[in-house]
Amino acid sequence: MEKSKDKEKDIKPNKKDSNKGIYFVIIVFIIIIFGSFVIALNKIGFLSFDAVTGKKKAELNYTTVNSKQKEGVYITDVSEVVEEVMPSIVSITSKTLVSSGQYGPGYYGKDQYAEGAGSGIIISKTDTELLVLTNNHVVDSAQELSVQFVNEKSVDASVKGVSERKDVAVISVKLSSLDNKTLEAIKIATIGDSSKLKVGNGIIAIGNALGYGQSVTTGVVSALDRKVTVDNVSNKMIQIDAAINGGNSGGALLNSTGEVVGINSVKYSSSGYNTASIEGMGFAIPISDVKDLIEELMNGKNDESKGQIGIEGVMVNDSRNDSTPSGFYITKVYSSTGAEKAGLEEGNILTKIDGHKIESTSDIYEVLNEKNKGDKVTLTVSYKTGNNKYKEKEVKVTLS
Repeated sequence: MEKSKDKEKDIKPNKKDSNKGIYFVIIVFIIIIFGSFVIALNKIGFLSFDAVTGKKKAELNYTTVNSKQKEGVYITDVSEVVEEVMPSIVSITSKTLVSSGQYGPGYYGKDQYAEGAGSGIIISKTDTELLVLTNNHVVDSAQELSVQFVNEKSVDASVKGVSERKDVAVISVKLSSLDNKTLEAIKIATIGDSSKLKVGNGIIAIGNALGYGQSVTTGVVSALDRKVTVDNVSNKMIQIDAAINGGNSGGALLNSTGEVVGINSVKYSSSGYNTASIEGMGFAIPISDVKDLIEELMNGKNDESKGQIGIEGVMVNDSRNDSTPSGFYITKVYSSTGAEKAGLEEGNILTKIDGHKIESTSDIYEVLNEKNKGDKVTLTVSYKTGNNKYKEKEVKVTLS
């Protein structure tokens, strides 16, 4: 029994040693908690100091600029929109006569054609025809036109109405030339409101790039109301960074819900040596700016409302040693026009139009593009006097 008691005494825990262990654990726990608390305070800025110097540390600011979530749609996957809209987009192939006649002695060759590629948007269907919106430069001077639909069915098309000054056109496909499968495959595009676009909005461009078939690019609205001049015709357009290439002309610019907000038309590009590289500068015609015109073209009415002064001429500058002012030098005045009735003559120099200085012919076209037949423009005219000097006068010309 004593042996047993001794054994029990040997295994009995030491109370003092046990207490020391508990104290040690508590102290370590307190240190960990305090350290975590200090680190947390340091992170949120309450104790942002250097442990050695005791001075406040320099640090980056990771505070959210605006914690309020902005409303809007951020385009990351556009597959569903594209799938819905693609049946309303078509490819357009044009054939333009470039030469005809005799090729070598005694031989009369075949006519030679240049083939062009473009895009179009199905915008309406009547009892007899399908109407497709595109650019005027896609169909201009074409002897033959064909349209290919989403199911790769191709049929002939004809021009319904055009507007050279706005670079838009509507072409027509006879419903009788379409089979039931094609009619079931295609859709009418939904027209949106381009006036609601904001810089930074996500956009989608669809078109027949390089004639390879329909392709999709995405981007944002880079700028609004950009003045773009092509072939002396100036228009305000939507600037986008989505890739636009040859063949995209006439294709659809879509907002994030798949509505047509523009017609893809032109891009800036760089060429040659010592030129600045240009990337991501495409332009589209705002659909809301031309919707009334499009309805006229759909009904077979060409845009013949553009007013003309009734003159021909060349630009001259004042870098010469004589007293000739810079401006548009008139070389011909057409009879029975507003120019003739206003007393304009050959040799007159137009220096201003509606108060805007004329530094190039595009300055004249920019004003005329916003005018219709019967409208008036005010011209500042320099004319020669008897002593071979120039004087200025203002004349009002009714456009014809």
